[in-house]
Amino acid sequence: MTKIFAHRGSAGTHPENTMIAFYEAERVGADGIELDVQLTKDGQIVVIHDETIDRTTDGTGWVKDFTYRELKQFNAVYKFVDQYDVCRIPLLEEVLAWIHPTSLLLNIELKNGLIAYEGLEQKVIDMIRHYGLEERTVLSSFNHNSMLFCHHLAPNIETGLLYMEPLYDPWKYVRVMKAKGLHPYHRTVTESFLHQARHHGIAIRPFTINKESLMKKMFAYEVDAIFTDYPRLAKEILKKTP
Repeated sequence: MTKIFAHRGSAGTHPENTMIAFYEAERVGADGIELDVQLTKDGQIVVIHDETIDRTTDGTGWVKDFTYRELKQFNAVYKFVDQYDVCRIPLLEEVLAWIHPTSLLLNIELKNGLIAYEGLEQKVIDMIRHYGLEERTVLSSFNHNSMLFCHHLAPNIETGLLYMEPLYDPWKYVRVMKAKGLHPYHRTVTESFLHQARHHGIAIRPFTINKESLMKKMFAYEVDAIFTDYPRLAKEILKKTP
């Protein structure tokens, strides 16, 4: 059955990439959570999507230019300011310590396409190993070189390749890149593509599946997983899917 990953937590109903968004994802029965990581000025792994803090916090500037102590001062409540008081940018370690005793799966997206955070791969892998989450974690990125590097560092942690446009001969490419999953933009996913993926033993996890009609389509295709901002809705629709 298709797994449901809460994209940046329950980002449609709670401030994205914050602990309360992750708590909500577990509460509504998501199979896993998806989050994004970057490095601070002092080398801490923080959970935030954009390379700047402008959109999701009350501050401005680049994540890489702040220490974690400085980043903690900003409120990451985002567009939910009327519903929630204060939400801080969490450390990856905070999320892993929380997720460890649960049964949740985890997708960690490395946001190193624009900024080549030196040492990000090793730091993230070390943290995953510290909490013994190798078997429950998928690493993903639009930076495919980074994913190949992650495979070399930790062959036992699955990698997934994020992409927007259709790939030519993706089955050959995914083998070369040592990945076990493709994370495509949903518009590139077709039924024939899914049949080929099953033949080649590759997991397909499209993003970002928020509309009810699109959820039904992906569930009918029996994709391996979806990333959605609305995990509760997705769970409800999946239960009704024949």
